[in-house]
Amino acid sequence: MGKIGFFGGSFNPPHIGHILAAQELIRCLELDKLYLVPAAVPPHKQLAPDSPDAQARMRLVELALEGCDKIELCDLELRRGGTSYTAHTLEQMHAMHPEDEIFLVMGSDMFLSLHTWYQPETIIGLATIVLMRRSAADAQQLRALEDQKILLEQQYGAKIICVDNHFVDLSSTRVRRMLAFGCAETYLAPAVHAEILRQKYYGAGVNMKNLPMEELTQKVVSLLKPARVPHVLGCCDTSVELAQRWGADETDAARAGILHDITKALNDEEQLLLCDKYDIIISGFERENPKLLHAKTGATIAREIFGENDAVYDAIWWHTTGKEDMNLLEKIIYLADYMEPNRKFDGVQTLRDQVAEDIDLALFTALDLSVRVLEEKGALVDYNSRTARDFMKRQLERR
Repeated sequence: MGKIGFFGGSFNPPHIGHILAAQELIRCLELDKLYLVPAAVPPHKQLAPDSPDAQARMRLVELALEGCDKIELCDLELRRGGTSYTAHTLEQMHAMHPEDEIFLVMGSDMFLSLHTWYQPETIIGLATIVLMRRSAADAQQLRALEDQKILLEQQYGAKIICVDNHFVDLSSTRVRRMLAFGCAETYLAPAVHAEILRQKYYGAGVNMKNLPMEELTQKVVSLLKPARVPHVLGCCDTSVELAQRWGADETDAARAGILHDITKALNDEEQLLLCDKYDIIISGFERENPKLLHAKTGATIAREIFGENDAVYDAIWWHTTGKEDMNLLEKIIYLADYMEPNRKFDGVQTLRDQVAEDIDLALFTALDLSVRVLEEKGALVDYNSRTARDFMKRQLERR
């Protein structure tokens, strides 16, 4: 009796994390063969905008598997068409391998929802469930996974094996972001990357410069984490309101507001990749604290990918730290980010009241509060924030 693995998913796109995980599964489970099965129509999630169709994703998986031993592409779900129910696929797989033991591989999110799938009892009856846990899972998620394991074992008699993924902690969502930013080479097989660029999948290689505001907003929202969207939309609206109140260019304010956190979803490694890709000069302090880099990388992406002008670039560049002698648009974006309607902290209403009457006083208040909060936490304060605060203090004293 052989041991056959079944690794399904949207593979949108297939990346090195998928391949390294597959190789680890073959080693740990001593599999004779592992099938990668792209879903024609995934039932559990909606495909991202700009995603290629099932045939194209199949081709990308085929390219990703070039030279891989014991890993094969399976087109069962594509040939069957319609919604890709795992129960039906396993039935077909069992018919193809009636004497073999079948292992169904899934990640944490899918494992936690398995009992809600179509015919979970059929799935569990036909296959041993293999949970591929990410090494970065926190204690809360690990408890949830253990609770789910107990539920599935007790309710369905499931056989469950847990395998820790110590390789690349990567998701297709992250890869799609980096493709949009022109910096995904390290996450994809060269042939896969070349095909994506050739076909302009996921918006990679598409000219996105000078998009109309509505299209720009849609694109930005697709690249953010969902929890970040209300803040960014609120910052954009507040930036326009402040531009109207104080006489700044409303178009620049809107575009800087919507783009100011465009790279906020990136992790430390990805921030540094963008810095290397676009020759962004950073300090040793910033290299050790990459979370501070989203202003610089965001400004660069706004200019290089979206074709924004120097005024928008500068306003985004300085929106987290501020700087000495900020111009009007820079002040507006800094303040809009700080006090948009979704912000809730002691003193925010005072700031909103001040900005309606005196933008310089409001800017000093925001800078001073930011510096003091960091000092109280014992955190290092960026040099530009101190000099910006001190400059505004001198300006107010000279009145």
